[in-house]
Amino acid sequence: MGKIVRTTVTTLFLCLLFPIVFSTSNDRLVRIGLKKRKLDPSDLLSARFVSKEGEALRGSLGKYHHHGNLQDPKDIDIVALKNYMDAQYFGEIGIGTPPQKFTVIFDTGSSNLWVPSSKCYFSIACYFHSTYKSSHSQTYKANGKPADIQYGTGSISGFFSEDYVTVGDLVVKNQEFIEATKEPSLTFVLAKFDGILGLGFQEISVGNAVPVWYNMVNQGLVKQPIFSFWLNRNPADEFGGELVFGGMDPKHFKGEHTYVPVTRKGYWQFDMGDFLIDNETTGFCASGCSAIADSGTSMVAGPTGIITQINHAIGASGVVSQECKAVVSQYGDKIIDMLLAKDEPKKVCSQIGLCVFDGTQGVSMGIESVVNENAGKASGSLGDSMCSACEMAVVWMQNQLNKNQTAEHILDYVNQLCDRIPSPMGESSIDCKSLPSMPNVSFTIGGKLFELSPEQYIVKVGEGDAAQCLSGFTALDVPPPSGPLWILGDVFMGQFHTVFDYGNMQVGFAEAA
Repeated sequence: MGKIVRTTVTTLFLCLLFPIVFSTSNDRLVRIGLKKRKLDPSDLLSARFVSKEGEALRGSLGKYHHHGNLQDPKDIDIVALKNYMDAQYFGEIGIGTPPQKFTVIFDTGSSNLWVPSSKCYFSIACYFHSTYKSSHSQTYKANGKPADIQYGTGSISGFFSEDYVTVGDLVVKNQEFIEATKEPSLTFVLAKFDGILGLGFQEISVGNAVPVWYNMVNQGLVKQPIFSFWLNRNPADEFGGELVFGGMDPKHFKGEHTYVPVTRKGYWQFDMGDFLIDNETTGFCASGCSAIADSGTSMVAGPTGIITQINHAIGASGVVSQECKAVVSQYGDKIIDMLLAKDEPKKVCSQIGLCVFDGTQGVSMGIESVVNENAGKASGSLGDSMCSACEMAVVWMQNQLNKNQTAEHILDYVNQLCDRIPSPMGESSIDCKSLPSMPNVSFTIGGKLFELSPEQYIVKVGEGDAAQCLSGFTALDVPPPSGPLWILGDVFMGQFHTVFDYGNMQVGFAEAA
């Protein structure tokens, strides 16, 4: 997505997903089969801890303006706050003649096409992904204009080139795109995709590059100036869904679409009404909010006031808080015993198996800095998060022992502190067994309620007894006049077939089939 909020070497699992690409001649629709990957706990932690940059950017939304062509200084740079680490849906394109294949996220929240360049020599990420080789293409045209895109959890820089881009059986001629020569963030090392194909408006295109979608329309390659997403949310089905260029497939939806006009070109932004929990108004958007339909964001992001109400209603708690409490529950007594035995505090967590290194994780740092470090852990693994939770617990317990507190008091005190730890990327977990008691939630769009059940807004990570359940909602505050703002990502778009009508400048939603 462009903005949001809106995803290891331990996660590496670098299963690049090469989707089915096909089209049918009878309806003249161009269909891009999407591959879907299941999230596992290490993917989840990669998304959460891969970079503290994302959290810093979230906290200073008002300071970030768009790097594209929007002129209003109050415009929020959604692209700069984007985290693709937990993205689940990918498609395949080709660049050049003959086509060189790349796995990309089709992202309605940004507008540029970029892939790694063979001229990327000093970024590890480029060695884990397909790279574009201009010398291998008969249709390459040099451009050379520099380009830079800052995301919430990393950045890419490089230069513009031109070549033919194959999407399904469409060939877009002379498409300007970015050859990324620097991908310094670990985010792109761990990513399951090679690049991004933006489907937003030219107004937010870095370098004012004409988006791929515009050229599809301008070159007469599609039947209608419409594209549509059907995301398959059935966890048992490996087929991820379809992106259809040139129209929509009636088999992908039920009933009629509700259309709302695009209120601000740049993102696919529209007006949204009240948000309801269990059919009761939250009041926050009763006078109206803005929303963005964003295929590049996995979760649904909204104002903190509403997200807090949602998480309270569904019993969600901070993910890091839960991990901290797990450490206290499983290892609290042992840690206290080790500290009483005068074991070196910095080595306690490694000695009980939660940390790999002896005292190199920063136990002596202030608690605030340890929490911040969680947001930027390089490996993003489950072990890293448990290690950080252990280190914090050791600091707290040692301080209480120095005050001659009892073990019972210390464990209770540390549990209370666990409750106050913020989740670095704003995500919250819940007890998977509590789904039947959770309320439905509803979005008001075009005067109609679009309802999500708990099974639809809860993201399940992992399988069986080891499965974790996450709230599909995350907090993101955009100040007026751009906000309050919702980002409707895959959690929403998976339940409602979404039509992006470029010809009539509107977005449509209908129940997904």
